[in-house]
Amino acid sequence: MSSIIRAPAASGIEQFEPLFPSQAKLEPLLSLAHQLQTACWKLGGNAMPGLHTSLTPLLRAMNSYYTNKIEGQQTLPADIEDALHSRFSSNPDKARRQRLALAHLDTEQWAENTYAAADWRNTFAPDVICSLHRHLYEGLPIEDRVTDSGEPVNEGMLRDHTVKVGMHMATTVESLPLFLQRWQAAYSKLPDGEHALIGLACAHHRLAWIHPFRDGNGRVTRLHSHLALHNMGLTNGLWSPMRGLARRHEEYYARLVDADEPRQGDYDGRGALSEQGLVRFAEFFLQICLDQAQFMGRMLNLAEFRERLDALLSFEGAKSGTGLRKETLIPLHYIAINGPMERGQFKPMTGMSDRTAERALKSLLDYGLLRSDTPKGKIYFGIPLRSLRFLFPNLWPEAEAQIYRPANSR
Repeated sequence: MSSIIRAPAASGIEQFEPLFPSQAKLEPLLSLAHQLQTACWKLGGNAMPGLHTSLTPLLRAMNSYYTNKIEGQQTLPADIEDALHSRFSSNPDKARRQRLALAHLDTEQWAENTYAAADWRNTFAPDVICSLHRHLYEGLPIEDRVTDSGEPVNEGMLRDHTVKVGMHMATTVESLPLFLQRWQAAYSKLPDGEHALIGLACAHHRLAWIHPFRDGNGRVTRLHSHLALHNMGLTNGLWSPMRGLARRHEEYYARLVDADEPRQGDYDGRGALSEQGLVRFAEFFLQICLDQAQFMGRMLNLAEFRERLDALLSFEGAKSGTGLRKETLIPLHYIAINGPMERGQFKPMTGMSDRTAERALKSLLDYGLLRSDTPKGKIYFGIPLRSLRFLFPNLWPEAEAQIYRPANSR
């Protein structure tokens, strides 16, 4: 939350130094960054193409849910799913939050596609930051493009007044371009690997500290971190820091505030801001990323995923009306690993008669475990929200809770 002020603010770019920890403070961060790289490389090597296709849109929806939650504008998972099908609430505030969730989801995908060929260093260009902000807001109706105080957001434009964020007095309007240029220069020149990851963690705080826009600074900062990690080749579309930041949002805010603090004496670096605060934030951010990458690595273990798929078929198949059959486990698992399949290939793999296999296939399509773009087209793996507690337990607990909440408590 920011408020307009008419008081002096930071104008010299030395005011947000240090931008990177000194050599003496690097060792634990280098270790964390190395663990993160290793987890990401392992995850990238184990990714199943069939699952990847279905996971990516699900994770985009989840990311939009969590970034809304961080901002205190939470949407229910089912509300996001409704919005994806152009079903908006009659409640104006809920509909606004649905639209904002869609805008985030769309911007995340747009950014990955638009900057797909860009080196990660190029994502630190001020133009990219402004473009993220512009795309996030420009598709929203005019009534959604206002701050809490009723001012226009001015999508893609740097703010035109000084603000105070908590106890932090953000940079002056006149100095914003200089701060962003210094921010870019500091982090885009780091070597690949562990140093780049530590730099990205520090850059997350320092961009929030600059507070370049009237509104949407937290959203854009998280979108930038997501994009930079993607362009480093580390996420493979399978994880994002947003889930972890939301699950520990109070600590996230506390670490941001710690890194806002001025230098605490002669043993706290040589810049205007606390080096120890920056190190604590970088450690927190890297640990969040490591947790997310390792979690998805466990979820995509081939043998364990097969067991969870088997448990889902057993549980849902025992319920009347679903028509799910355990005999479909082998072809379902095959599609999850390898990708789309012709319907004529699927049915013989079940070991059932053609007619029984056809009914089982229809049940899987109705349930959402299989999807197809046309009535007779290829089938590919699907991940309906109601399957999450079996296939990806604890990935999106709020979605699981909503699906399985008793009807009279909704």
